[in-house]
Amino acid sequence: MATTLLCARSSSLLVCNSSVSLRSFAPSLSFPSPHLHNQPHYCHFLSSFAFSGALGVRRFCPPSRSVSSWWCRADPSTTAGVVEAEGVLVEEKKEDDEENDDDDDDDDSFRGSVPAFQKRLRIADIKGGPQGGLERVGEYMLVRGWVRTCRSQKTFAFIEVNDGSAVSNLQAVVNTNVEGYNEVEAGRVTTGASVSIEGVLVESQGSKQKVELQASKLLLIGGSDAATFPVQKKRLSREYLRSIAHLRPRTNTFGAVARVRNALAFATHQFFKEKGFVWVASPIITASDCEGAGEQFCVTTLIPNSHEDPSTPLSKIPSTKDGLLDWSQDFFGRPAFLTVSGQLNAEIYATALCDVYTFGPTFRAENSNTSRHLAEFWMIEPELAFADLRDDMACATAYLQYVIKYILENCKEDMEFFDQWIEKGIITRLTNVVEKEFMHITYTSAVALLQKAKKTFEFPVEWGCDLQSEHERYLTEEAFSGNPVIVTDYPKEIKAFYMRENADGKTVAAMDLLVPRVGELIGGSQREERLDVLERRIEELGLNKESYWWYLDLRRYGSVPHAGFGLGFERLVQFATGIENIRDVIPFPRTPGSADF
Repeated sequence: MATTLLCARSSSLLVCNSSVSLRSFAPSLSFPSPHLHNQPHYCHFLSSFAFSGALGVRRFCPPSRSVSSWWCRADPSTTAGVVEAEGVLVEEKKEDDEENDDDDDDDDSFRGSVPAFQKRLRIADIKGGPQGGLERVGEYMLVRGWVRTCRSQKTFAFIEVNDGSAVSNLQAVVNTNVEGYNEVEAGRVTTGASVSIEGVLVESQGSKQKVELQASKLLLIGGSDAATFPVQKKRLSREYLRSIAHLRPRTNTFGAVARVRNALAFATHQFFKEKGFVWVASPIITASDCEGAGEQFCVTTLIPNSHEDPSTPLSKIPSTKDGLLDWSQDFFGRPAFLTVSGQLNAEIYATALCDVYTFGPTFRAENSNTSRHLAEFWMIEPELAFADLRDDMACATAYLQYVIKYILENCKEDMEFFDQWIEKGIITRLTNVVEKEFMHITYTSAVALLQKAKKTFEFPVEWGCDLQSEHERYLTEEAFSGNPVIVTDYPKEIKAFYMRENADGKTVAAMDLLVPRVGELIGGSQREERLDVLERRIEELGLNKESYWWYLDLRRYGSVPHAGFGLGFERLVQFATGIENIRDVIPFPRTPGSADF
């Protein structure tokens, strides 16, 4: 039975008498034949549907048909004839309004159907091949993005477009006879404007790029006032760009950071999936303080929260007869906070599913304005059942090497950009993390080593002190010549209540993984699985035992040795990109006095 297809740029119907097959073919994809740009008209075919685009879906095509790349050309000057379609001859005839449509009722059932979604052609796809795009020369394609520069000559214009998929732009050559060139002449194609350009990819005659787009059509989608557009082609300070966080992703640096951050997140999920872990969504609102530090944001409805009228008379806040906040009238009936960690919740699922991990936002109300702190940040926290500290160290090492190797292999252009403009030698530094051996030293040995160092530290070192960033960096960068270092067995007084107490009674089975340039990147421990020891530790620290009743239950019913670690995701992005300030590796930083965007 013949299959009816609607031509993309003519009103003709194509009736295929051959046994053809169709694959999804979105308008943004390129034509496979290099000579197509000289042909009068083109057709695109969508998988289950004959055609979907400006004209809409006209006729359903059986999904059982198979296909390769399809294109066709049609000459509207003829009323009948033959149309060429990748070696298959199809007969063409004019549509006779509704007279030739004998099954209108059948058509109606498909007119509201949704076409198959396809990956769009991006600049990274065009230029990311082994030959830098030369293997695609001759392909007809459509590119959409934002103008970086537009330079007009006498008979043509150079327009550099970036669609966010890569650091590099795609240069389009737009001749004066191209449809839409009037927008260039009128001065409306400016930096920041959004455009759509169709044309054929050709080998560039310039030395700065291997390929460029010979445009056949230019469409201005959204204009941009060149005089006021904040992101001009000049060096802008990171501090200034934080004040325009809604536009800073359009810069090379922040575009590259976003792509590497995305790759690290993908690699994180992929690593844990390959290792058999189960992802657990930990709650954002909690009544527990995982770290016991008390630096939490309170979540309450006791204070009127109208954005229209921020004024709040104290008389409207519920209070007890003693003049204290009446928490019983709050939403949860008790004080509640934004979580600082998903670890305790992960332990619940680890005692049922064995190996799990959380990956989500966490919060800390630490009034710090340093380049290392955020009020809102993301944490990766795996938890392993039937595991001790050595298992924890092995997991942390394997994870870090996996995700770093992933970005080195899959974000090459971005990493080369960071190596050239952000931190010289970052690719070598990261390669060392993947290839070098991770060293292991106890806290006690580390303190002794630091005390013997021929270097003056800002913070003196003595047993029992918490190691500072300068101490951590000295260990990994100088004492161990750039190798990552894992320090274990810290004094229990400087660690959290849930860490397993060692036999000496003074230290706990904790570990910190230190890397060059950053210092501590990962912190973990074996958890205290002994009920009596954990209860005693909670009491020693003055924590509310009732708040942890469920956590203690995990030790009452089938307790097992287990361990885990926490990794601040923004710290990882800093480490992988060389960006110095943590506020520049998260899309919208939340810091004291700043909650814009």
